[in-house]
Amino acid sequence: MEPDIKEIANRIRILREDLGYTAEEMAEATGRAVDEYERQESGTQDLSFTFLYKCANKLGVDVIELLTGETPHLRGYCTTRAADGLVIKRRAGFEYLHKAPYFRDKLAEPFLVTAPYSEDAQDAPIHLSYHEGQEIDYVISGRLRFAFEDHVEEIGPGDLVMYDSGRGHGMIACGGEPCTFLAIVLKPQGKEII
Repeated sequence: MEPDIKEIANRIRILREDLGYTAEEMAEATGRAVDEYERQESGTQDLSFTFLYKCANKLGVDVIELLTGETPHLRGYCTTRAADGLVIKRRAGFEYLHKAPYFRDKLAEPFLVTAPYSEDAQDAPIHLSYHEGQEIDYVISGRLRFAFEDHVEEIGPGDLVMYDSGRGHGMIACGGEPCTFLAIVLKPQGKEII
């Protein structure tokens, strides 16, 4: 089941109000203009992972609590079967399957990501994202065009890229088919993720 954007936005608003934060303080914490933050908090604009993680960090909750309304509760270990996880669709057709959503106090966030192939995206600049920490992307199938600031390269099945995610990075599927990869987002030491 995919989380509902209006429900997520409502949880953010309620937590913000309960904690006494203003929209201006949240906009600053998420790196948004106030009007953009208000559109996201009202659920009229899509919510990026970076936005959600920055909200969760400011609000002092796990991002899974924002997405589902549930607090992660598993300790020690968790097993997630092949087709299981928390389905999240964000960013122009990219599908994210969070593979350990209910493990508590995570040091990393593991996602199985499917990047759609788009002919239009092949000649366009790759959108770059920024979030604190590091990220590991391991290609399972298909090919991925990976951009890190001004550097661009293609990687395929079995290839892995690890990088400082606080610097500009982005990716698209290339080679005429979708790309599936395991993305592990690592929290900065002593800090909340993104």
